[in-house]
Amino acid sequence: MAYQILLIDDDRELAALVIEFLSPQGYQLTHAEDGELGLRMARAQHYDLILLDVMMPKLDGFDVLRQLRPAVLTPVLMLTARGDDLDRILGLEMGADDYLPKPFNPRELAARIKALLRREALLTQAHSQRVLNSPSVSLDPGRQFVSCANQPVVLTGTEFATLQLLMQRAGTLVSKEDISEQVLGRKLAAFDRSIDMHISNLRKKLSDIQDAELIRTVRGASYLFLESVQ
Repeated sequence: MAYQILLIDDDRELAALVIEFLSPQGYQLTHAEDGELGLRMARAQHYDLILLDVMMPKLDGFDVLRQLRPAVLTPVLMLTARGDDLDRILGLEMGADDYLPKPFNPRELAARIKALLRREALLTQAHSQRVLNSPSVSLDPGRQFVSCANQPVVLTGTEFATLQLLMQRAGTLVSKEDISEQVLGRKLAAFDRSIDMHISNLRKKLSDIQDAELIRTVRGASYLFLESVQ
């Protein structure tokens, strides 16, 4: 069965090119020409992935994402203006899984989509993986469920996979490069702050429940889960 992708972008010409390129690769794309329509469609049915442009009429990509999260946790790949770091950071802060600057190479878009879908497939097939428990946090791969201090924590797929990797390697430094390759399925580019933002989101969601340091940044390039994990 083909993967279902929702493309929310007001650029009809670009949308037609994306659909023409991706359709032969086994993807079924549905196009929404503005953010308002895209939001309704994303809420109305399940999609495997959402491609979300930032600059659109009626509702921009940030408004769409703000109203989607956390009720809809479908992976979101933001399409941002090249060089606009603020858009990328804001999108990641609001729960986007990854971003791709415009104009982009269609092959790079296909690679990003493939990596996110592969990660989601691994998460849904994780029933045989053991539950990870620390004194504060419990992570169940089979149910894709996380709790902190016995309270549920709602995480995006990227946040969940990042926390799982850190807990699997508790007490060991995990580099940004490792997280990018293991979680996002791509090498970390220079000046790429996506991992920093996902870690920041994780910290906030955990600290909102328990005000204690669980994830430490070491020399700005690696992360350490501080509690022991069984």
